[in-house]
Amino acid sequence: MDAPASPLRSQAPWRVLEGFGGSVRSASRYAEPGSVDELVELLLEARRERLTVTWRGAGRSYGDAALNQSGLVVDIRRLAGVHSWDPTTGTLDAEPGVTLEDVWRRTLPDGFWPAVVPGTMFPTLGGCLSMNIHGKNNYRAGTFGEHVLDFDLVTPSGARLRCSRCENEDVFHAAVGGLGLLGAITRVRIRLKHVETGDLHVMPVPCSSLGEMLAEFESGLTASDYSVAWIDGLSGGRSLGRGLIHRARYVAASEVPDASASLRPEHQDLPGRVIGVPAQHLWRLMRPMMNRAAVKLVNAAKYRMARVEGRRSYLQSHVAFAFLLDYVPDWRLAYGPAGFIQYQVFVPAAAAERTLGGVLTHCQARGLPPFLCVLKRHRPDDFVLSHAVDGWSLALDFPVGRSRDDLWRLTGELTEQVVAAGGRFYFAKDAVLKPADVERSYGRERLDRFLAIKDRLDPDGTLTSDLWRRIAPAKGA
Repeated sequence: MDAPASPLRSQAPWRVLEGFGGSVRSASRYAEPGSVDELVELLLEARRERLTVTWRGAGRSYGDAALNQSGLVVDIRRLAGVHSWDPTTGTLDAEPGVTLEDVWRRTLPDGFWPAVVPGTMFPTLGGCLSMNIHGKNNYRAGTFGEHVLDFDLVTPSGARLRCSRCENEDVFHAAVGGLGLLGAITRVRIRLKHVETGDLHVMPVPCSSLGEMLAEFESGLTASDYSVAWIDGLSGGRSLGRGLIHRARYVAASEVPDASASLRPEHQDLPGRVIGVPAQHLWRLMRPMMNRAAVKLVNAAKYRMARVEGRRSYLQSHVAFAFLLDYVPDWRLAYGPAGFIQYQVFVPAAAAERTLGGVLTHCQARGLPPFLCVLKRHRPDDFVLSHAVDGWSLALDFPVGRSRDDLWRLTGELTEQVVAAGGRFYFAKDAVLKPADVERSYGRERLDRFLAIKDRLDPDGTLTSDLWRRIAPAKGA
């Protein structure tokens, strides 16, 4: 029997939304509150109407984390007010719709940079907290949640909780990385990293194999503030896992002629043209090259160029180094209408070379090599649904195209290898996991702890998403 007519069901318009990768989409009702009070009222009304709710920030989750088939999606981007900024302590207090770009543009002139950022500046603080994002400095700075001081959360029943490591500590550690399933984040207070300049000293290090890369990467961690590696996913044999590490360290004021100038936003702005082409059109030039032969050629040229140039260091702005994905607006469209998925795995250090090598080899054996591979080093944290391990992550980008069934079958096979090695996964990127995968990866105790908190705060199951419907483990006995 249909639910009776009600304000949300009659007034909230329908929209078809998609994940950032463009490979998954669904139709839902959509609301864009203009204030925190309006957001809270939407949540309470949805519960009264028995309408499920999913939060959506910048929509940068690659899979279905911000989708809610036939439910309500609440877009938080208009909630972008800053309550306070303290340049003496580097503490920012803001609404959940504030983006990382909003943050650095406000704080960098005072000598502060977000302690943890992903590969793009557009995610919201609410999204960063709910997905517990990580960056190229995870081995040193940890995940985003480690720099959150406290936040306000409103449950579907209307309860308002202040959450920190001292107050509602169990909710704090479950909601950071909790996929937005415990309540509405209405305020976030974070501590930023003090920097003397707006530049980094970057050192490229080419490596001829996966084993060499892991060893070289590890050896440079103590002297680097950031480390990330590109891997050629189409190279095999003795060259399996070859690629290029980029190490970076903060530049001191004494190393540049005008430190204050480097902290200005105009010093950080990305170029409007790349190789003479307007940046907004670059994805159109990339699309014809999104095939195996072209990617193999480009990867080989990139690696050879890196070998020729060797370890030639250079200065690069924080924005240019951190937000490489933002050089090409709408780069995801280069993959075509079927989109792409990113499959990101996290494996313990002891199993890294064997497991990651096995993953790359298996992709090639199945004829579905990843078009982009990114390697990072990680450390563990104490958040309930954390993806972080003392080890490594490998992010693999696959075009979907006509190989969708084969691709999902491949990722299922890769998941078996990762789980056997004691690995985990990153839900912000996921489009393929199943409940059994999550249970084996995270363990019954950890999942039951999260589910108990969710049952307490959201007993009616108002908060969900297409992601959670797909991966949610059954409740323990």
